[in-house]
Amino acid sequence: MAFFKWQKAPSKKPPQRTWSGEEIKTIAWCMNNNIKIAISPDWKDSLTRWQIEININGKLHMDPNRYNDDTVYNKVVEYYKYYYKPNTNNKG
Repeated sequence: MAFFKWQKAPSKKPPQRTWSGEEIKTIAWCMNNNIKIAISPDWKDSLTRWQIEININGKLHMDPNRYNDDTVYNKVVEYYKYYYKPNTNNKG
């Protein structure tokens, strides 16, 4: 009986970001209202590209675009603000 060593799958660490207080407030409101936005690796592309998944009340939507390490969280914040503003009195 032969044993084969499994090849280690490529790993990818998400980029780091510091969130502002206003961003945390917006994200918390969305999460409390079943709107969740996450990044996932784009395994079909280079290891610096990310996909964005939007989960609204259990329905999953994928952003068709791909983002690099420098821009992915900016787009995530943009999505959170998009869903937050029409549902609150905060129009700023």
